[in-house]
Amino acid sequence: MKTLFSGIQPSGIPTIGNYIGAITQFVEMQEEYESYFCIVDQHAITVPQDRLELRKNTKLLAAIYLAAGLDPNKAVLFIQSEVPTHTQATWIFQTLSYMGELERMTQFKDKARKQSQKEGIPVGLFTYPTLMVSDILLYNADVVPVGDDQAQHLELTRTLAERFNFRYKEIFTIPETRLPKFGGRIMSLQDPTSKMSKSDANQKAFISLMDDPNAAAKKIRSAVTDSDMVVKYDKENKPGISNLLVIYSSFTDYTIEEIEAKYEGKTYGDFKKDLGEIVKVFLTDFQEKVNHYLISEELDEILDEGRDRAFKKTIKTLTKMENAVGLGRKRK
Repeated sequence: MKTLFSGIQPSGIPTIGNYIGAITQFVEMQEEYESYFCIVDQHAITVPQDRLELRKNTKLLAAIYLAAGLDPNKAVLFIQSEVPTHTQATWIFQTLSYMGELERMTQFKDKARKQSQKEGIPVGLFTYPTLMVSDILLYNADVVPVGDDQAQHLELTRTLAERFNFRYKEIFTIPETRLPKFGGRIMSLQDPTSKMSKSDANQKAFISLMDDPNAAAKKIRSAVTDSDMVVKYDKENKPGISNLLVIYSSFTDYTIEEIEAKYEGKTYGDFKKDLGEIVKVFLTDFQEKVNHYLISEELDEILDEGRDRAFKKTIKTLTKMENAVGLGRKRK
């Protein structure tokens, strides 16, 4: 069975866009792969975080994964900072990386531009792609599901895997990128030409998985559409209603075509009212599952087991890396 690795930052509560575009697909993938899902809290601290919020969001994110259907009997769920091999391997990959490679990372450029206006640019913000390389290669992942914004980091991962294999010893599998399928890019409810983001200043633009269900339904009803009033998928000319159609299809068993037929001759108001109720029911049920995990001892037990399984897997790879590079002693 091939191996899959994915990491998600606990820097905020995921949106329904994250749920549709990533989390639900992770749940499907656990059936196909030996899967490792990592809550990458060390990535999160490349920009300032409130320590209490970070810890709260880390456990909340774990509960969200489980509520979505991640099965600890089929997949390994763990917290990055609890598996020290990740940072140990990162130093080796930093010695293999070139300044120019890291300077070209578009995410670094974007975040550095914002950060430099405050207190300067942290070194960790510059080097964190090498931590992502460690995250992936320590598990010898065959497949890494990512969004468009992370594709460049996957290319760096492939480059450093090949460089290590050539310079030292052939240890690493060269991972493949797996982009999201249908629904992989849910757009803003207020600007349907931009991706839905949990950091959007406009609270009406996104729906958090922990939003009040009634408030979420209201956000759907106030979503930007167009003046045509025909419920039809046309991403280029009708981005707003097309985005809502994808959300509707993702939370039901209906195809886009079936939804179009269902609302033929009806208004956008009818469509958005029904979709608001669908999202409301989903969030009510989902949040009940999340809260179950948050108050139970089961969550810590799952994360403890995940930590131990992840360490057992990665210490073997790290040992091979250190031997190949020549670190440490070799006993007679």
